[in-house]
Amino acid sequence: MEATILHADLDAFYASVEQLLDPSLRGKPIAVGGGVVLAASYEAKAFGVRSAMPGRRARELCPSLIFVEGHFEDYQRLGDAAIEVLGDFTPLVERISIDEAFADVKGCTHLFGSPTEIAQKIRQRVRAEIGLPISIGVARTKHLAKIASQVAKPDGLVTVDPERELAFLHDLPVGLMWGVGPVTEARLAERGVQTIGQLAQMPGRSLTRLLGPAAGEKLSALAWNRDPREIVTHRRSHSAGAQSALGRKPAQPHVIRPTLAHLADRIGTRLRAKSLAGRTVTVRVRFADLRAVTRSATLDASLSATASLTEIAEELVGTALADHPREKHISLLAISVSHLEKDPRLQLELPLGLANEACRPGTRRGLARHAADRAMDAIRDRFGRDAIGYGSIALGLQRSVPDDFRRLAEKDL
Repeated sequence: MEATILHADLDAFYASVEQLLDPSLRGKPIAVGGGVVLAASYEAKAFGVRSAMPGRRARELCPSLIFVEGHFEDYQRLGDAAIEVLGDFTPLVERISIDEAFADVKGCTHLFGSPTEIAQKIRQRVRAEIGLPISIGVARTKHLAKIASQVAKPDGLVTVDPERELAFLHDLPVGLMWGVGPVTEARLAERGVQTIGQLAQMPGRSLTRLLGPAAGEKLSALAWNRDPREIVTHRRSHSAGAQSALGRKPAQPHVIRPTLAHLADRIGTRLRAKSLAGRTVTVRVRFADLRAVTRSATLDASLSATASLTEIAEELVGTALADHPREKHISLLAISVSHLEKDPRLQLELPLGLANEACRPGTRRGLARHAADRAMDAIRDRFGRDAIGYGSIALGLQRSVPDDFRRLAEKDL
């Protein structure tokens, strides 16, 4: 029953790094990005500036807002250094993003003190050695520890007494729960559910009808702090994915094709770097009203070729749009590749004139595509990612979010 799980989360990480690198920015409203806000400082958030907000809207809300370019290598370096501090106290560290991690300290309290004292020491060291603020939640379960760290922000520490877990949890907004995004939060608000306690009191069938069986059961359990998950120190990748938020764009080939090609390029590069390939390709299409649909295809052989992933994804998106003919605008496209294999065996195929021959990795065209990708990977490894690429991607897509920022978010940590 002891609270030994810590969730550590660096505060306004990207913006805090920029203020660390340039002390003249401290105390001022800043945003990382330009055309779109990638991250905002707490001073900017006080004006309503949020991540993913168009830059024009951010300037309207905060006329004194200062936009800065991202220093992506410094984000990786400082994020790694902060997480390493947790590792000095316990080997049970589960990193879930560049700027946050779980840690279980139950086996080291005899060395460093109580979980709360350990959390205090971590915060002091991150501030003194790295120069960044970090908030930590301490609780008995992972979900509650993450919520406690959110309550602790900015730059704070909250420990949840195991005897007062539900009293602490049930008064909080339902939006703090893991898995409750804006759409789910809006649906719950329509039913008058605004706190976690109100969600906990909803009949199971009502929640299932509203959110679906899987999400309903999961949120119901978390609302009562039933979370048996343990710290996972080494996580094996079961899929690789990437997505691109589009704002509101027409569901037309000139938007869809280059976007999917860019996503496939990012995914294929990551797969090939780890000698992985996947058999199942899934696309997600989100419409302008935030409703989303998915379509998937499972192939006979695993692949990682960029052009093949692009073509398969394009067919799947076309199927999704054909099933929803009234939807004329899209706001997001995503691709994921699953059923991954390490160094998959390649079965060579005869030229039988099949319709999807180019997408089959064992055909002459499939092998040629893989060889071209490998050649580009080698050039990028030596001279940088921007040294070479597919013309259709480089010329056909206007990107408001830098690829370096996307790679930080997608990096297998």
